[in-house]
This record gives sequence, C-alpha cells and structure tokens, in this order.
Amino acid sequence: MCSLQELCSGLPLRPLPENRGRRAGVPHAPVRTPGLSPAEEQLALKNALRYFPPDVQEVLAPEFAQELRLYGHIYMYRFCPDLEMRAYPVERYPCRTRAAAAIMLMIMNNLDPAVAQFPQELVTYGGNGQVFSNWAQFWLTMSYLAQMTEEQTLVMYSGHPLGLFPSSPEAPRLVITNGMVIPNYSSRTEYEKLFAMGVTMYGQMTAGSYCYIGPQGIVHGTVLTVLNAGRRYLGLQDLAGKVFVTSGLGGMSGAQAKAAVIVGCIGVIAEVDGAALMKRHRQGWLMEVTDSLDRCIERLREARKRKEVLSLGYHGNVVDLWERLVHELDTTGELLVDLGSDQTSCHNPFNGGYYPVQLGFAEAQSLMASDPTAFKSLVQESLRRHVSAINRLAREHFFFWDYGNAFLLEAQRAGADVGKPGANRTEFRYPSYVQHIMGDIFSQGFGPFRWVCTSGDPQDLAVTDRLATSALEEIVAAGVTPAVKLQYVDNIRWIQEAAKHQLVVGSQARILYSDQKGRVAIAVAFNQAIARGELKAPVVLSRDHHDVSGTDSPFRETSNIYDGSAFCADMAVQNFVGDAFRGATWIALHNGGGVGWGEVINGGFGLVLDGTEDAEQKARRVLSWDVANGVSDRQHPPRLSPVQTADPPPSGKVCSPPAAAVSPPATARVALHGRQPALHPGCVLSSLCPWGLGSVPFPTLRLCASESTAAHARVCPDAVARRCWSGSPMAYEVICQTMREDSGMVVTLPHAVTDERLLQALRL
Repeated sequence: MCSLQELCSGLPLRPLPENRGRRAGVPHAPVRTPGLSPAEEQLALKNALRYFPPDVQEVLAPEFAQELRLYGHIYMYRFCPDLEMRAYPVERYPCRTRAAAAIMLMIMNNLDPAVAQFPQELVTYGGNGQVFSNWAQFWLTMSYLAQMTEEQTLVMYSGHPLGLFPSSPEAPRLVITNGMVIPNYSSRTEYEKLFAMGVTMYGQMTAGSYCYIGPQGIVHGTVLTVLNAGRRYLGLQDLAGKVFVTSGLGGMSGAQAKAAVIVGCIGVIAEVDGAALMKRHRQGWLMEVTDSLDRCIERLREARKRKEVLSLGYHGNVVDLWERLVHELDTTGELLVDLGSDQTSCHNPFNGGYYPVQLGFAEAQSLMASDPTAFKSLVQESLRRHVSAINRLAREHFFFWDYGNAFLLEAQRAGADVGKPGANRTEFRYPSYVQHIMGDIFSQGFGPFRWVCTSGDPQDLAVTDRLATSALEEIVAAGVTPAVKLQYVDNIRWIQEAAKHQLVVGSQARILYSDQKGRVAIAVAFNQAIARGELKAPVVLSRDHHDVSGTDSPFRETSNIYDGSAFCADMAVQNFVGDAFRGATWIALHNGGGVGWGEVINGGFGLVLDGTEDAEQKARRVLSWDVANGVSDRQHPPRLSPVQTADPPPSGKVCSPPAAAVSPPATARVALHGRQPALHPGCVLSSLCPWGLGSVPFPTLRLCASESTAAHARVCPDAVARRCWSGSPMAYEVICQTMREDSGMVVTLPHAVTDERLLQALRL
C-alpha cells in the first residue's frame, strides 16, 4: 500500500502499479454510450496516452482501449491508488503550503468511498459529478500541490492539471474550470463525446470544485425546504404525523431521510439502487428499510396514526410507490401523503440518473448500454406515468414541488402533463422549491455556508459549532428585522442540534445557512480561535454553489427571477472573478450542476483560515462580496426586497497590510540557463521537441522561438501551455524555453503517441 508521500510523488511508472481493474464490492458508474466514430476513438486513446512516456504506452494502450470499449470512458483503473482514500489530518500531507495541504484533504474527501457515489470512476455524487476525468490527473494534481509555493497558482482545465504558474501570495492557489464549452456545443450529445475524448468534464457543483462534505452538504437546505413547505402549504409549524414522499438516497438526495427526522415528520424515500440505500442505512441516515410495497404502505399507516418520527427507505421504483398511493386513495378514499418531491438525478436521465419503472435495476443498466434509444423511450414513458400519479394526488390536499433536479423539465420533454396556462419558460404546473421557498431565503442573503476542520478532530468541530452559535446569537441580540430574525432562529436551532443528529460523513465538516453578517462573524471567530490555539489546525470555509450568488440556473437557483435575466450567467461569472481577487484560496467555475449540462453556470470557492490577520481580511472581503453580489442581483422587483440583511460593501476601508510574501525554498529555484525545465515527475522531457503530430514525427525539430513569441509565453503562459498540451510543436518549444527562464512555472508536457500504436490497440 502506498503512502501519502508516494501519492504526492507523481505518476507511478517504474514499475507500473498492478492492473487490478474494477474492484468488486464497490458501486460503479453505469456504462456510458458516447457513440464515438473510429477517428474519435483514436483521439480519445491518444489523449489518454499523452500522459505517459512511450516506453509504457505499449502496455497501457490496449488496456485503455478496452476500457473505452467496455465502459465508454478511459478511467485508468490501473492507477487507482491502493491507499485508503479519506480526509487525513492536514499536517500529514507533504506540502510546502498550508493551502495546498488543505486542498489535498478536500480532494481526498471527495473520493472517500464512504462519501463518493462511484469512487473508482472518480464520481462524487449526482451520477456523473466528476472530481477528475481519470486517475492520471489525480496523481499529477497531488504532485503539483505538493510542490506548490505561495508564489504559484495551479490551473485546472476540466480535470486536467495544466500546470503551476507564477503568481503571488495574494492570488488564488488554485483556479478550476469545468465544462467551459462554447455555448453552441453545450448539448448533452456533444458532452458525451467530449467527455469520452477526455477534453471536458461535468463537475456537478462541489464534486469538481473539491468542496463536497457528504450528504450533510444539502441536509440543512432540505430541512429548511420541508419546514417551510409545511408552513406554506399546510399552514403548520409542527409536522408530526405528516408524510413526505420522495425519491433518491444518493450523495445529495440521501439528505432527505435525515431532514424528515429533523423536522419531525414521516419521510418515505424510494431508491432503486440497493447499495445506495444500504449505505445510508449503515451511516445512520435512514432508520428503516423495506423492499415490500405492502409493508411500506402498512408502516406508513402505522407511523401516521402514531405520529411517529420516521425515515423509511423503500427499495424499489418511486413510480410504483406513487401509483400505489393513488390506488389507496381511489379504493379507500384515504390520502396517505401530504408533501412530495423528487430527487432522482434527472439532469442525467438517460445514463443512470432516472430508472424506468418497467425494468429492474440490473435490467435497466443492461439496456442502457445495449440499446440507449429503447432505454430513453422507457424513461420518458416512466416520467409520464410518474407525473400522472402525482397529478391525481394533487387534486386532493397534497402538495408537490420540483427539487431543482430537472424533473419537471425532463417530464415536459417527455410529453407529461406539467404545463401551466400562461406560464413563462421557467414555470410549470408545480413550483420549484426556489420559486416558493428557497428563492426568498436567497434574496435575504441566506445560503449554505460550510466549513471543514482540517485537524480531523471531532472536538474541533464541536468548538466551531459553539463559536458559530455565539456569533449568530450576538447578531440577533444587536437587532435584526422580523423576517431576518425568523431565519436566524431556524439556523441557530440547527447549529445547536447539529451534533446530536450525527451528520458527519467523511471530513469533520458542518453546513449552516447564514447571511453576509453571519458568515463574516463566524469566519472572524474561527480565525481568532485558531490564532489562540483553541482550534488545532486551519479551517476551510466554503459553500455549496447552490447559493445566493453562486449559480445562474433558470430552472433552479434563478427560477424566481422574472425580469428575463434568469437565462443570463453574469452573476455566477462575476462571483467567480470577484472571489479570486478578494482573497479566495481557490475558485471554480462550472457548466452544469443540479439541473444539468448546458442548463446552468455555477461557481464556488475555498478559503483557508490559518489564524493570521491576512486570513481574516481575506475572509471579510471574500464573504462580503460572495453574498452581496447575489443580493444585489436579486433585489429587482417583484421579488422580496433582500437588501435588509446585506451590509454595504466595505468601500474605502483601510485593511491591514498583507503578510510578507513567502519565498519558495531554494531547492525550488532552477538556474535560468543550461538546465532542462523543471518538469513534473510524470512527464519527463526526453528531448526538446519529441512530439509527434499524427504520423509525422518531429524528433529532431529545433524551433528557436523569437523574442516576441517568448515574451508572449511569459505574458500569457496558460495559453501557450494549452496549445502545447493540445499538440503544437511550436508551443512545446516555447513553453520549454519559458520554463527555463521562469522557475515558478511547471507545465504538464505531452508525450508523443504514434498512430500505429493507437490503431494496433484498437484492433485488439
């Protein structure tokens, strides 16, 4: 078994790790069907092999070709580490900076089998929320982070580590973009091809930004949603004896069971994947399970009569459950459900996000791979049945909402009866939870703030819970409006009771809805506690991308914006940029997330608090902007006026000077002349330009870059590095020269791959 030190030492090539293939007993992603042409298959294989030197390509090429044929993607299973993947205490990571160590902890948490949905396929949640596209990218990224100094920034292109580039201590240590596809090519079909070719990636939200904290990450929002649904639809503060029916027990949807218990109702959650259902049961997020529809209805009746608090997992298709509830209503006159929603991964309905009621789980997975067209037809028929059952129940005193998973959008595309007379493009027969509940919460500046205690010590988490409670209570004591006070009361109750609900899965983390004042006050309290030693290690601040400012999504986060701008993405992009230059430790911008590819632009950040004055000032700047941006955008009529909870931007405020720049160790410096560039351990440069383009090799080509070209590389090194990785011999030469002249630049260089090797592997 390798160590963390070895994990940070670059691609293991000599010797190659044993090829153990896909591991038994671990959930695996459904087979993808990208429909690549022969030329595209060659390109996919070539793109994967360019991470590896020619002497190992002979072994890897047939292997990767087989993965592509069998699974529709090259995951590089051989390179899946045998080290236990989890969030280790931050001091154990062999890094030069605290920020890099914290990022490594967050990455490994996203890939922890207790946390991740399909760990070997690098999927954290949502069926296709990737952390990386393949395991080579993981190894290279960990190595770059281990090397990184405070004067470098790591750039990530959809899972691919482009390299380390010179920056400053004030700049982000990591900049991530996922799925940034030209808009006209941002279709689901194009995505399948581009992902299979290894050139883009769907990062969901916190999967690709390394900020996921397990199902806890959504549970507070789910609690607020169900609680406020009871208030709005049922006129109740107490949900005892009320029944909430929904589906999904995955990485995000799994929060529904815990939320039902916390609000005191009866939650019945259907899940077709037995492994996912039992995982939540083992982790204490689900109280009871059954695979019998008769027993499910019987248990629901018992709990309803006794007003029990219950989370019941039904191992079966949710359409069967909805149709059975209709049958009970029609035959007995008894309405057994009060509230309903859906959290299947309908953003990805034809590749494992939604399973049709006509087939069993295994049968559906088989048809999905063998006949995608037939599978799609069954999914759409199932969606029509799904909606028909809900419509029947909704004629009684039953209330349904869309949970922002594209359920109503896909149902509409399937021809289901979800239309609403006179509706605009973002409205359906049933509201989204943002339109009726969460939108007003966002407009007041409240959203899913979160933090991770990098010590890994539960005692540190307990300290942060106490500090956060005190910070919020002080704000309420100082005076807030009645509407805002209601939010604070709910959130204080949440944080006071969070520990007893045993929410931690993976890293020692906490989710807490808060506004600008609350987030800043909590951050300052944490930072001061680190400085005085009350907290043993740095704390990472973050949030879900599903937040006040983080996401533009016309069918979810911005669905309650009615001035026409719901389809515009200025808010999310401005947030990403603004967080970067205000002091965020890392930032991410994604296409997709929640509702799906091409339907959303969203972003997030991570900020490391280390007890310094500099960290406090960064937190004040970042958190103020991160909320105020969205509140400002949402303040146009006819929505609830949100500005009551947003502090004015800190204009003209004189901040303490930043901490002195940390110079990299002397060993990181490279002589400017007469040396090969500092290359990544996985990308050894064998000659100045060994690149082969197609079948035309360039083994002896010496392109002497002009002064102007070299200057361009220094000014725009990422652009030249991108062209180098994409196969340009001239860019390769220029980037090598630039690395010799600038020891702060370490770029991932491609290896030559011959067409003959590709064709031979694909023929096997």
